[in-house]
Amino acid sequence: MLRNIPIITKNLLIINVLAYLATVVLEPRGISLNQWGGLHFFMASDFHLFQFITYQFLHGSFMHLFFNMFALWMFGGVVEHVWGAKKFLFYYIFCGIGAGVCQEVVQYITYANEGLAAYEYVNITGYGSMAVGDYLNQWCTIGASGAVYAILLAFGMTFPEDRIFIFPLPIPIKAKWFVIGYAAIELFSAMSSPGDGVAHMAHLGGMLFGFFLIRYWRKHPGNHFDMSGGQQFFDQMKRNFGQQRQRNSHMHAEPQQPRSATREDDMAYNARKKARQDEIDAILDKIRRSGYDSLTKEEKQTLFDASRER
Repeated sequence: MLRNIPIITKNLLIINVLAYLATVVLEPRGISLNQWGGLHFFMASDFHLFQFITYQFLHGSFMHLFFNMFALWMFGGVVEHVWGAKKFLFYYIFCGIGAGVCQEVVQYITYANEGLAAYEYVNITGYGSMAVGDYLNQWCTIGASGAVYAILLAFGMTFPEDRIFIFPLPIPIKAKWFVIGYAAIELFSAMSSPGDGVAHMAHLGGMLFGFFLIRYWRKHPGNHFDMSGGQQFFDQMKRNFGQQRQRNSHMHAEPQQPRSATREDDMAYNARKKARQDEIDAILDKIRRSGYDSLTKEEKQTLFDASRER
């Protein structure tokens, strides 16, 4: 199963799972990876810059890990195939950092609104009086959700018209509506239940940074990511289609037919195959220049039918 997953997506899955297992093993021994690597409020004493990276690989529960990794596996591999490993990894880490930045901004707003700078101690329900410094150190964010939500956005922007099945909906929906719906749910949750322990604004922050990054790449198609990354994937597709054309050409010959009839049939067949291959090559070149979402519905169907013939 892992063999068919692109290299970056596969390694991200492995690192997240290993980090969670390490957390489970070390926590009973008094070593808290979540406390060390989680993203703390920047005004807290436990805050470190490296936490903008490490917090993305830590999770608080198995279900937290499972849903993030399931979404990464389901959508990340597709996006990585189109973009290439280097571009995909940059996007993932960049949006994860962006999600952390948004969470820090939200926490600062809370800090300012509650006027915590004027107090040395705060009263916490169930805990009693607590020093403000200790209280701020409890503001800790963990999880890959910000980066994963950015991957969902990338999928929706790359394949907006593609239909996907999402449980428990009984019918498939277009990817663009799926992404918009997810963002709307997160925004509503952030507004209606700010104290539920979920970093909703970090999720939205990952999508926000992802949106602006994708828009930037589309306006600057000459950057080094687009010149390498995904091009390898589509070049490989072209080679595969070419190899299939050669195999079909050899398989088409029927020695038992008269020589003249066989030659005529082969010429017609090869002409059709060449025209088909030229059409596929033109579509793949268009994807490399302008992205998958620049294709017409007919071009997408042609590419899909050709892939099934392989």
